[in-house]
This record gives sequence, structure tokens and C-alpha cells, in this order.
Amino acid sequence: MPEPLTLYKLIVLYMLQKVDFPLTTSQISSFILERDYTSYFTLQTVLTELAESDMVRVEKLRNTSYYTITEPGEKALHYFHNRISKSIREEIDQYIQDNKMKLRDEVSIVSDYYRNTADEYSVRCLVREKYSNPIELIITVPDEAQAKAVCNHWDKKCQKIYEFVMTELL
Repeated sequence: MPEPLTLYKLIVLYMLQKVDFPLTTSQISSFILERDYTSYFTLQTVLTELAESDMVRVEKLRNTSYYTITEPGEKALHYFHNRISKSIREEIDQYIQDNKMKLRDEVSIVSDYYRNTADEYSVRCLVREKYSNPIELIITVPDEAQAKAVCNHWDKKCQKIYEFVMTELL
């Protein structure tokens, strides 16, 4: 049996390898904490160590961290995946199978904003798919309130905006 932190790292890598989209801290946490594998604080240590060792890539947007497995993470998992018990692998496989669409939908529509050099706010809105981003917009607005409003409406309006853009351009 591997030491606990190593096992938790392998579990996270295995989860990330099983999906073709990033997972959030919340999504990873819900699986691991619901099964009482470890505590929230230990999981945060695991995620930090995986990022620092380049096993996962972290993208932070607004208040959410998105994790994807990197090539070094894939290699490590390839060599050590047998250290995850068969029952845990089956549990992860079943969880991913049962929740894949929900998990993907939660991370496929993304928006974020930042203050730009013109002292305005740039809002980045995108829709992610497996190997591409069908639409990615950067919109400049004069204040933070408008930036927040754009971010808050993006998930509800992105399909309509994409259809409009495609209709107008084609």
C-alpha cells in the first residue's frame, strides 16, 4: 500500500486522466471527500504538490481552479496506476461514467475578467469543447460592475451569442 499522500495524488491523476476536460477543485473534492478518503486540507496539499511538480496544470478563473493532467502526470500514472486498488479505480470509473455530462457542463462555459492597462475591464468569455474553443470573446467594459454582469450572464447567453455571430459571419 503506498503512503497516503501518494495514493491521493494517484487518485487525482486517475480522475483527471479519465476525462477530456478540466476538473475543478470542487469536483475533485466532492468525489474524494464524499468517500472519506481524506480531509479537505490534505486534499489541498495534494493538489498544490501535484501542481508544483508539474503533474497537473492549474488555470484559475475568477474564484475557481481548473485542473488538467500534464504529460509528466500521465507518465507517473502509467508507471504507478497499479498502486490504486482495483476497487478505487472502479469507483472512480463509475463516478465518471455516472457524472461525466454534468461535470463537463460545469466546466465548459467559462468567464473571467481583469483590469487592463487602459484602466478598464477586459472580460474573457469562452465555451470549451474537447479539443477546441468554439467561441472565445474578449470584451472591454468601463467598470467592474459591468464586467461582473457580463460574467454572470455568459453561461445563459453563450449559445444565443454563438448562433448570432455565426449567422452574421457566414
